Amino acid sequence: MKELLRSSDPTIIAFATALLQGEDIDCFSVDVNMSILEGGIGIFPRRLMVRSDDLDAARLVMRDNEIDLGF
Repeated sequence: MKELLRSSDPTIIAFATALLQGEDIDCFSVDVNMSILEGGIGIFPRRLMVRSDDLDAARLVMRDNEIDLGF
């Protein structure tokens, strides 16, 4: 699995997940428990992971929907 997106904004993660699922690209959100433990103040970002084979297609979906990947 490769990291596609890192954000402390849960709405971005949810939106990106919905977009990827709409394109039949499997994704997995990690660090969710850490972000819950810190009390919702946004210190620890969540990461969205995709399969290595799907990384290029997932980046294209994010770019087409103007989601900043940070690079």
